[in-house]
Amino acid sequence: MFGDLFEEDCSGVSNNQYGKGKTLKAKPLEPPAPREFTNLSGIRNRGGTCYLNSLLQTLHFTPEFREALFSLGPEELGSLEDKDKPHAKVRVIPLQLQRLFAQLLLLDQGAASTTDLTDSFGWTSNEEMRQHDVQELNRILFSALETSLVGTSGHDLINRLYHGTIVNQIVCKECKNISEKQYSCIFQEDFLDLTVAVKSVSGLEDALWNMYVEEEVFDCDNLYHCGTCDRLVKATKSKLNDLDYVYDLFSVIIHKGGCYGGHYHVYIKDVDHLGNWQFQEPDMNLKALQNEDNIDDPLTVLKAVLLQEENNLIPVDQLGQKLLEKIGTSWSKKYRKQHGPLRKFLKLHSQTFLLSSDESTVSIQKKLSLHVESDLQSNEQQILQMLASESPGLNDNTTCPHWFDINDSKVQPIKEKDIEQQFQGKESAYMLFYRKSQLQRPPEARANPRYKVPCHLLKEMDAANMELQMKRAECDSANNNVELHLHVGPCYHFFNGALHPVSCQAESMWDLTFDKRRTLGDLQQSIFQLLEFWEGDMVLSVAKHVPAGLHIYRTLDGNELTLCEVGIIDGEDIFVWNGVEVGGVQIPTGIDCEPLLLQVLHLEKSSDSRCHGQLVESPHVFPANAEVGTVLTALAITEGIILTHSVWSVGEESWTAIPQEDMQRTFREHGLTDGSSVLVQDSYSDGNSLLPQEGKWITGMNEIDWLEVKNLCQLESEEKQVKISAAVNTVVFDIRIKAIKELKLMEELVEYSCLRPIDRNGKLLCPVPDSSTLKEAELKLGSSLGLCLGKAPTSSQLFLFFALETDIQHGTEMEIIVEETLSVRDCLKIMLEKSGLPGDAWHLRKMDWCCEAGEPLCEEDATLKELMICSGDTLLLIEGKLPPLGFLKLPIWWYRPQGPSGRWESEDQPHGSPAQGVGWRAASTPGVPGHVTAEVSLLYLGDINISEDATLVDLKSQARALLPASEVAVLGPALLRAWTVENKRPGRLLRADRRQLKEYKLGRRAEICLEPLQKEESLGPQDVLLRTQMRIPGQRAYALAMDLVWDTTQGSTAGALLQRVADSYALPVEKIEIAKYFPEKFEWLPISGWNQQITKRKKKKKQNNLQGAPYYLKDGDTIGVKNLLVDDDDFSTIRDDIGKEKQKQLSVGKKHSREALRAQNSDIFFSAGTPIRPRGPEDSLSIHVGSFR
Repeated sequence: MFGDLFEEDCSGVSNNQYGKGKTLKAKPLEPPAPREFTNLSGIRNRGGTCYLNSLLQTLHFTPEFREALFSLGPEELGSLEDKDKPHAKVRVIPLQLQRLFAQLLLLDQGAASTTDLTDSFGWTSNEEMRQHDVQELNRILFSALETSLVGTSGHDLINRLYHGTIVNQIVCKECKNISEKQYSCIFQEDFLDLTVAVKSVSGLEDALWNMYVEEEVFDCDNLYHCGTCDRLVKATKSKLNDLDYVYDLFSVIIHKGGCYGGHYHVYIKDVDHLGNWQFQEPDMNLKALQNEDNIDDPLTVLKAVLLQEENNLIPVDQLGQKLLEKIGTSWSKKYRKQHGPLRKFLKLHSQTFLLSSDESTVSIQKKLSLHVESDLQSNEQQILQMLASESPGLNDNTTCPHWFDINDSKVQPIKEKDIEQQFQGKESAYMLFYRKSQLQRPPEARANPRYKVPCHLLKEMDAANMELQMKRAECDSANNNVELHLHVGPCYHFFNGALHPVSCQAESMWDLTFDKRRTLGDLQQSIFQLLEFWEGDMVLSVAKHVPAGLHIYRTLDGNELTLCEVGIIDGEDIFVWNGVEVGGVQIPTGIDCEPLLLQVLHLEKSSDSRCHGQLVESPHVFPANAEVGTVLTALAITEGIILTHSVWSVGEESWTAIPQEDMQRTFREHGLTDGSSVLVQDSYSDGNSLLPQEGKWITGMNEIDWLEVKNLCQLESEEKQVKISAAVNTVVFDIRIKAIKELKLMEELVEYSCLRPIDRNGKLLCPVPDSSTLKEAELKLGSSLGLCLGKAPTSSQLFLFFALETDIQHGTEMEIIVEETLSVRDCLKIMLEKSGLPGDAWHLRKMDWCCEAGEPLCEEDATLKELMICSGDTLLLIEGKLPPLGFLKLPIWWYRPQGPSGRWESEDQPHGSPAQGVGWRAASTPGVPGHVTAEVSLLYLGDINISEDATLVDLKSQARALLPASEVAVLGPALLRAWTVENKRPGRLLRADRRQLKEYKLGRRAEICLEPLQKEESLGPQDVLLRTQMRIPGQRAYALAMDLVWDTTQGSTAGALLQRVADSYALPVEKIEIAKYFPEKFEWLPISGWNQQITKRKKKKKQNNLQGAPYYLKDGDTIGVKNLLVDDDDFSTIRDDIGKEKQKQLSVGKKHSREALRAQNSDIFFSAGTPIRPRGPEDSLSIHVGSFR
């Protein structure tokens, strides 16, 4: 369970002091939250570590254990800073346990992390996701601590605190002699914990009595030989503990769930009064509501919830969750049926609730908050009095210690009467911890978390708290600052239904950063100071960019309100004006008159006011609350018909005429939005035509009511294709019968033919079942079908395409119909027989959407249905058998970034055969800069089969056997660097030799390349390995590549990388330029120190993270370096020019190939002259994934 928990050689353990290791490596957006009202720290759950957290909290709240551990100094345990030194003896587990206890005592954060501790256990992330038994953990952890503390003054720590001995006592009935054999192995029983059976007993005392106190009688045939009487006598035997002590319960570990899983949390008595035992009072309003049946009124409940939030403001999305937490039921269950959706309810009660402009946050109207608080005040006092009468001594923290419920990160006070209920059921006491009642704590330990904490840990925690305090202050400032975009009225004019800048956007808008906790009056005063030229009244309004321009939605009122209270969010557009007009034009405001940009289609008019046949489309802006008939006025049409565009489903669309009586309804009432299309027909135009198609005017809405069926039966007929009338509910069988008759084919085809859709490239798709309607078969009216020989598959059959991976071309696929219950193995045999391929060393892969081989079908005994293979899917035949489950077949390549450029023999080898003593296959990827070394050369060594449970060092050792001794010197695994291969280039760097291969998630198509090293390396989790190359002045080439290790914990900005590169080349940082190379594009992207964003009033600099867009720096990237003292050219090379030219030629060749293939398909399938819809080139899909190590 614990891997190498007992090993002290923890080479992979983090040795970070607080603030410079794993606690900061994730670079969170916000620092950890401070402790809550209990002033105690929880422990974060790392997936399945609730059992570990419960035990660690128990040990932490055991003063004797905690102080005994703290008493061991660095002179005995060593220092974490020395753990990587060859001969240093560092006891990592107790050191990390000390640090965790110090953090729980002193660090001002709501929850501590066990990452460093579990790393010292040798746990992987998989171990942290599994839950285990807490009693088993207790025994193993104690054993590991004993092993770690051998040779120190704490060697007997566990034995001294937790070890006990049960003594067997035998009393002779004759002479009353008592025999106590404590030192005999027969009578002695050592224990760390006692296990008792609690079933069918009244309580814990009865369970202990039954197992350890109740006497066993020796009589009849089982007599005892008394040494005093020297004969067999009757006697009694009992097990007695130490009767001189009384023990008090101080920790109860609770398990919720069954024997195969669940959740742990712990009840702990705060012996040293370290926590603040007071029940939170903010929820009293809601308790009063519940007691007084006011919970049925959602208005009162929501007001009470909002009053507990800071500034009475909360995101609408979180309001429902808060409601659920406070009253125990959701809005949907309690109120939705009667009051509708939550957001709608808030809008209907606008006199109480204030929604922001984008409706993302809600607050209480300022004028109501005092009134609401006073209404709830009396209820709160009644509840406090009630609780005080129920629980005497509730707030009495000066008496006996109190109990806390610690549930991972959450710490809450709990009453003793609640603990008594945790004895049976699915959430019950599982493990109990006791202390001797006689143990007394010194007065100086009371409420003193610094008591007995070593000085070096006190200093570390004090420094960490100062750092947290600074980060929280910075974060608080950043979180409360909003970026406002000020649009100044005199710089705008009202045109075409919206506001537009008079000159350019930059001259009309100012950026202002402002604290949202300040008032609206403060903002107005700041704008007055910013706009020195402003005269007269100033009104601030919230505006928003719409397609038509800038529109004003609401005016900000209440100078005493904060920006939070008026609903101002980050990035808000604020329009500054006099509140009436802009440029002498009165401005309509509000969401009702929001300008809509519509696309209006109408017939072009000639000079004699007659409509031509040409349809023109023009954009027009209309207020959303205007009548739809204003479209005719805008086009100067006295009388006409207006049609709106509707899309019912994919491929189904139509135009709907607006009745005359609905012309007075508004655009919004008709459901029109920005970008909607409107078709206008003049009543005086010729005919009743509405829509154009292929140069003609259609006189009805449903003119396309046919399907085209082509004769592909290879039988002679008078007709090559016919049009069959149909509707969406027409059955396919009827269409097939009509097509056979109209094509005048033989009646025998009724029993042995089918209809197959033809795609736009002329490919025949899967046959359509006869019983389906056109709608069920997803066939559009006007499409083409092919009448083919053969029956369509039944409902239990699959129609599949299959092909060789080496021959994936349009039209080369073979077809097969199989049962969906067929196994993958049997399907493979049928496909091999049909394709005439020999042998059985093949496997199947499903072709993905981009026509490439996807993941293999590994489960050969699984049915096609179980693997979700559907009709129309394409399966690819791939040579080579798949490895067994749990194993990987990995091609191994040899990577030589600084060897000869592709000058090995390119003699191809069979894939999978070893490269022993013969020429290696070289895969050279052109395009990397330089003249000698930059070309990537991968030499194929062979394949290895290896278990997914093997480690990376096992893979290196096994792959090393493939290296020819004559070519490569004998290298140990530590002198080999492993990469994945992506696009014939090194891709992801594999770190940590002791990690299992399955943790890298390599996949079944992974390939590995090995790179020789001159010396061993130890890359940290935040180190990035880059290849730097100095540009040779005047030659458009680069020198040999150098490995550069960049520690991103010091910053991952351009400035940090520039400094690191400058240091490695011993050049001034201001005298170099660097750029990242993109080999697939043959392009260089310069890396500058700052990304400057210039506003009207100030210059703001923002540093970019180079591991994000647009650089996405990762291991193995090439960085070009230019010495500005001797070189002022750009970064490109001659090889880049050649590579770009080749790419251009390749693109042109592919384009010609596609056109030729399209013409060929057109000749085969569309000889009747029906045009093919041209297909545009597909955009490649790329996802940039950061390096998550």
